[in-house]
Amino acid sequence: MATRTNAVNLGAAVDKILAEYVDGVQEDLVEVTNKVAREGVKALRAASRSTFGGSGKYASGWAVEKAKGDRQIVAEATIYNKLPGLPHLLENGHAKRGGGRVAGKAHIAPIEEQLVEDYVRAVEEAAQR
Repeated sequence: MATRTNAVNLGAAVDKILAEYVDGVQEDLVEVTNKVAREGVKALRAASRSTFGGSGKYASGWAVEKAKGDRQIVAEATIYNKLPGLPHLLENGHAKRGGGRVAGKAHIAPIEEQLVEDYVRAVEEAAQR
């Protein structure tokens, strides 16, 4: 809907339109961030089960802290494992008790790269709406 304004109120009208756009994009970014983070948790659980098997405690430990958006931080979600330290040791390898090393198995890095690509694509789509 078009509204009329004079030259004196032009700056305020432009500010209002931009604020509405930013608020809409920010809501979309929070949704996109949460969606990509949930997909990442699913992918990490699947990769952990296929790579390490076992009881599934490590695989089921993946979780996400949902995104919250405000003016300073547009959207931020944290994917983590409830067994702190273990993902780092499994990804990068570690020293054995009797000497030597256990080789790391890259199971987080490939998923992270894919999530970054998915997130960038989704953010570009959200900004164009």
